Amino acid sequence: MLVNRRKVRIEWGDCDPAGIVYFPRYFQHFDNATVGLFEAATGRKKIEMAGENDMAGIPTVNIRARFIIPSRYGDDVVIESQVTDFRRSSFDVQHKLFRGKELAAECLETRVWTVRDPKSPGGLKSAPVPQGIKDRFAAAKQKRAKTPS
Repeated sequence: MLVNRRKVRIEWGDCDPAGIVYFPRYFQHFDNATVGLFEAATGRKKIEMAGENDMAGIPTVNIRARFIIPSRYGDDVVIESQVTDFRRSSFDVQHKLFRGKELAAECLETRVWTVRDPKSPGGLKSAPVPQGIKDRFAAAKQKRAKTPS
């Protein structure tokens, strides 16, 4: 699958009083990395992709993470993200956060493609991930595989 890389500088507001990243902030960085992954694959901003595909969102329904080494204020880290599995309406996103060459944290999210539920005002319901989205991920992977490093 397509791997997208996102550089992040750890900011003061990411850290706890000990000066290391407060764990919920990692999840915000991973969420942003998921959006970046979809934008890289589709060539569309999330808002455009949502409008074109009648998408209400891609909420996380399961998440687990492992924190290996701490990241600190001022560190420059790289998050590598990829969809590892597309199913009918859900998919898995794997994130690996590197501090230099060291794996500092990793995360696996399960997300669901959702649309507005006309039977429940304000509600959401799962829907199949559009084939066009899956096709764009496959095409982006092939395009990157052909691009010399």
